[in-house]
Amino acid sequence: MLTGCASLTGISQEDAFSSPPPSVELRDVPYHPQEAYQCGPAALAEVLGWTGVDVEPEELEPSLFIPERQGTLQVELISQTRQRDRVPYLLDGSFDAIVAELEAGNPVLVFQNLSLAWWPIWHYAVIVGYDSDAEVFILRSGEHKRIETELDRFRRTWDRADRWALVVTRADEPPATAVPAKWFQAGADLEQTGRSETARTVYETGRDRWPEQAGFHLGLFNLHHAAGELDAAEQAVRQGLEQARGNHGVLWNNLAGLLMQHEQWDEATTAAEQAVAAGGRFSETFERTLQQTHCRGEQECLDRLD
Repeated sequence: MLTGCASLTGISQEDAFSSPPPSVELRDVPYHPQEAYQCGPAALAEVLGWTGVDVEPEELEPSLFIPERQGTLQVELISQTRQRDRVPYLLDGSFDAIVAELEAGNPVLVFQNLSLAWWPIWHYAVIVGYDSDAEVFILRSGEHKRIETELDRFRRTWDRADRWALVVTRADEPPATAVPAKWFQAGADLEQTGRSETARTVYETGRDRWPEQAGFHLGLFNLHHAAGELDAAEQAVRQGLEQARGNHGVLWNNLAGLLMQHEQWDEATTAAEQAVAAGGRFSETFERTLQQTHCRGEQECLDRLD
């Protein structure tokens, strides 16, 4: 989607939330006045600034603002967040999620249609609070450093933009509403865009919070192995075997490959046998690894496997 910007200042609270929400306001979130059609750079600068990235909207504008469309692509907001070693995390589109993030100290960048579905006025704003007594959200929006928007008014503008909402966090501080699969994917996306160190921190944070999830252990193994940090890679995969509830076949297989690099043939064979015994959709790969361990590094034997 592409956005322009506009400046506009009730669903009942019982319907919107699963339980009575608290009042909360993050008063120190930075504010950047938004020029016409440039709410994307300003809103992103605000949430990045809150996480410690000192950036002005003018610095972001060349990468975000598309003059012919008078707006900003959501995908570019996400990309620029990663380029600054922060984690973009999409919320599930619920009011509960917004307030949970505010309680945790995370302002929420939202996408709105301030007009009608057939004549949209697209807009980015940053939610910094919610007043449960008045039933209003508190936003940094347009030319307003602090504007209160009634719950139902916000719901209608947010609904027309498919309830898109984003939090930006440090890699060592997962959002309050983070779930393992999405946090792992956040690390994988950072890794794919060349932000390996930030991805590593995401995986480490995920491993510490959800040690039973094999993906974080595998992600760390792959990063350490690619960097030539073989001792750290071995530690990651062995920790995964101790803590993870699934994917033991992949973990054993990776350990077998690592042990072959160290020419520890007997240990590699044992690990490969464990992978084969675990089975699963990579069973053919596990069988091949076991055959490779039997070659004990002899090139003619390995060539025959090909």
